[in-house]
Amino acid sequence: MPLMRFDLYKGRSKEEIKQILDITYQVASETFHLLPHDRYQIVTQHDPEEMVIEDVGLGFKRTNKFVMISLVSSPRKKEDKIKFYQTLVAELHAKARIPTEDIMINITPNTKEDWSFGKGEAQFLNGKLN
Repeated sequence: MPLMRFDLYKGRSKEEIKQILDITYQVASETFHLLPHDRYQIVTQHDPEEMVIEDVGLGFKRTNKFVMISLVSSPRKKEDKIKFYQTLVAELHAKARIPTEDIMINITPNTKEDWSFGKGEAQFLNGKLN
């Protein structure tokens, strides 16, 4: 049940955005064993002055292809996170031609009790979802 947020610079085509979302969902599904239709993705596009993305001294050269991918997700094993980072970057680079230095990912853990899917209900707590 990860919520995936994507922050991008303005200027990508609808096809490019769809490709980024599809690749990310596919990799997350395989790595984190998501249920079918467990897909929640939100894209926000920014003007260049609305994102300051430095490299913490790693020497990365950021471009207008930069994408920040933020997941709010149930806790995951360290090994699964590492596999997710590596696989996602490789796939986005190979298929969407995004430079590897332009892909930044973070995962914020939460639990089932932190979700309501509608109607003000805690579906994981009231038994409607497992």
